Amino acid sequence: MDRLVYKIVPRALWEAAEATGVFAGASVDFEDGFIHLSSAAQVRETARLYFAGQNDLLLIGVETAPLGEALKWEVSRGGDLFPHLYAPLEFTAVDFVVPLPLGLDGAHQFPDLETGR
Repeated sequence: MDRLVYKIVPRALWEAAEATGVFAGASVDFEDGFIHLSSAAQVRETARLYFAGQNDLLLIGVETAPLGEALKWEVSRGGDLFPHLYAPLEFTAVDFVVPLPLGLDGAHQFPDLETGR
């Protein structure tokens, strides 16, 4: 199992969650009944497909161990197994929160996915 999984979140949504102490998800997560996450191998494609051209995003690195059985790896896009969280995301499981800026080429500029730097 991966040590970290990732969530791309608009800054305003994350800051609102910080005020309440828990991240319950974005609108797509509520619609599907779980919080969509991505592995390191998937997160760049997730950004390209679902967040193209969007500014003011954050990349959240989430430790998988504290999520326990609420984290399920399920078949999704292209037949790949994606991490889905069937519970609110507790901030104690968050390893890092970093900006996910757009580069000059219009693609998001990712940090090192293990450290967030």
